[in-house]
Amino acid sequence: MAAILFYVDEDLNGLHDISTAGSGLGFYGSGGFGNSVAVSEYQDNTFVTDSNGATQGAQTNNVKYISATGAELPGAIQAQLQHIPNSKATLNIRFTNDSAVEVQNAELRIYDRVDITAGATGVLTQAYECLNLGGSVPSAVAGSGLTSWTAPSGNITTLPLAQSPGISGLYAGNGSASTHEDTQHDWYVCLSASPNSVGSKTQYGMVVLLEYL
Repeated sequence: MAAILFYVDEDLNGLHDISTAGSGLGFYGSGGFGNSVAVSEYQDNTFVTDSNGATQGAQTNNVKYISATGAELPGAIQAQLQHIPNSKATLNIRFTNDSAVEVQNAELRIYDRVDITAGATGVLTQAYECLNLGGSVPSAVAGSGLTSWTAPSGNITTLPLAQSPGISGLYAGNGSASTHEDTQHDWYVCLSASPNSVGSKTQYGMVVLLEYL
């Protein structure tokens, strides 16, 4: 049976599955959980929370947009996007299947939680797929991913994901050439959010689409 699961690094202590109903990520200001992000600024903290952002879960890797090509990681570490290792991404997206398959045309969308063709309401999201197997932060060697963030919005702008990356993204390569067949494919995505008005943003969700053969 095919499935798409979503994981975060729970308090830097191992993977935490956030695929359960009503669970997801919340983005908060410098004061921690429950603190607002100022309009037109980006989050300083990321937590697992419920669909309304009201229940505090594990704190996770926070990757903050600071420029079109750069980000700030925990510890005030700044890095160019290609130098962020997979292990420091906000989210691990995992596709599994009973038999080994190739995956193609995978993409991430940010939408309004009603219609996957419509963008989220009241918030701008920046997204980036890490293609960097390095262990240090920032990685001494640049990965093979894009050099800049993408701002997904419904079906107008989507974030394309690497073709057939395999377990732990080991076969992702440059993101477009892999034909590796596997029972598990992993993608690593950084997410950063900025509100364009005051108030909680509940018309805000994420979906991943893909084909496998």
